[in-house]
Amino acid sequence: MGWRQTAISFLGNTSKLATNLLTRLDKLIDSQQDHLIRGGLKGIEKESLRISGNGMIAQTPHPAALGAALTHPHITTDYSEALLEFITPPFAESRETLRFMEDIHRFVYANLTDELLLAASMPCGIDGDESIPIAEYGSSNIGKMKHVYRHGLWHRYGRAMQSIAGIHFNYSVPARLWPVLQRMERSRLPIQEFIDDAYFGLIRNFFRQGWIILYLFGASPAICRNFFKGREQLFAGFDDFVAHTLYHPYATSLRMSDIGYKSVKQASLKIDYNSLSGYVASLSRAIETPYPEYQKIGVKVNGEYRQLSSNILQIENEFYSTIRPKQIAKSGEKPTLALKRRGVHYVEIRLLDLDLFAAVGMQEQTALFLEAFLLTCLLQESPPSDDREWSVNNDNQLAVAHQGRKPGLQLQRGEQSISLQDWALEILDLMQPVCELLDQDSDDRPYGRALQRQRSLVKDPELTPSARILAGMRQTGMPFAPFAMKVSEQHQQWFQGRRLEDDVAALYRRLAEQSHARQREVEARDDLGFDEFLERYFAQK
Repeated sequence: MGWRQTAISFLGNTSKLATNLLTRLDKLIDSQQDHLIRGGLKGIEKESLRISGNGMIAQTPHPAALGAALTHPHITTDYSEALLEFITPPFAESRETLRFMEDIHRFVYANLTDELLLAASMPCGIDGDESIPIAEYGSSNIGKMKHVYRHGLWHRYGRAMQSIAGIHFNYSVPARLWPVLQRMERSRLPIQEFIDDAYFGLIRNFFRQGWIILYLFGASPAICRNFFKGREQLFAGFDDFVAHTLYHPYATSLRMSDIGYKSVKQASLKIDYNSLSGYVASLSRAIETPYPEYQKIGVKVNGEYRQLSSNILQIENEFYSTIRPKQIAKSGEKPTLALKRRGVHYVEIRLLDLDLFAAVGMQEQTALFLEAFLLTCLLQESPPSDDREWSVNNDNQLAVAHQGRKPGLQLQRGEQSISLQDWALEILDLMQPVCELLDQDSDDRPYGRALQRQRSLVKDPELTPSARILAGMRQTGMPFAPFAMKVSEQHQQWFQGRRLEDDVAALYRRLAEQSHARQREVEARDDLGFDEFLERYFAQK
């Protein structure tokens, strides 16, 4: 079946979104430039808690054999000294990205002693905030800044929330596609302004439809009771699964719910996603606006920093968003200034749970699906959004996070409600022609197969990762923590049984040595006091 026939069969009663999407794809085909949608760069950032032999969060420092967390390009830490973060370079093929991530895991496991990596997003083995060691980055000003920022997060949100792990998917649209799209749209904007506007259109459509990612890939339907230690009043909103485990029967991603990787305090922030300038200005306002509750914490008390500032946000990274526009920042450059100066370079998708059933936290089919989904978001029409739509999008996300597998669940689309299943199938139908083009030079049609797999999950919620986790816990009779640990041990054995090739292992040893040397250089080069360093950092315009 040809591309147009396939598209028509899936989009028989075309909506305006579908019509605009097909028109743009038709133009690419007619100009014989449809191949340009292939080859966008994909990178992954993956967090994992180190767990000690006694099943509790590791209290040991970041292993020196892995390198310096401040300066290593691929192995660092996130919030906690025990929360490892692995970063791949971007590759045109998702398979290469995942292979690189696999190599990182092999190297790490070759250098861990009596510890393993927790394969689940929601933390196990924690016993209150004090059990979670805040990451250390040495004596340099930038290292101190990273540490103080994390202290601020502790005072503002608690450490338990910060110990949640996720996996981020970074995607940049193929560079050669941009001038073609610009000519198709007859845009007179400078090319970078056109790119920025297009990325923000993609982002707005992602906010509208990104709840489907939680349904399809959410993998945190249950949590340990210890996650709420000191906040026991939150027990009331959950059902008991078995001893020590709380859950929602139809939850997909408690990580992305209001008890997980979200901030109620940030819900009222009005971040502008209608333009790059609006985004930078609104995010900058939040960084510069005092917040009374944080002023009570204090910034520097008895000579010790408790947070970087008492404003709504300390820095840009504190804003918890499911997707971010990104530009590669230079050393010491504020991310908002990098965006303002050089525009959007890629988008970072931040709402993915670790896939408990995938050794590296993500399957190749997931990466293929995400690429096709983001291209679909790019090529659809994307009208400006307003505060009401932002609220609706947020409500849809929370509904899917808490009860996405509930039969007949209704979501809000515009002024009307629609069942999750009907809307999800429409989204997948919109993706079909994009997958057809991505698969044109491939006999095994990986994008089409990835899409078809997700259709089966929409039609049968019991196939979703969240349902499979609960089913596995029921079958084994295990609470969440022992079940997650059992799967984590299986992944550990898998990696330990596959030694790195000698040349790759030698490369990672060199990277570790170079990172330690680089950290020493950074520390030796500092010629400012920390107070003045922070003042200059925040004074950047």
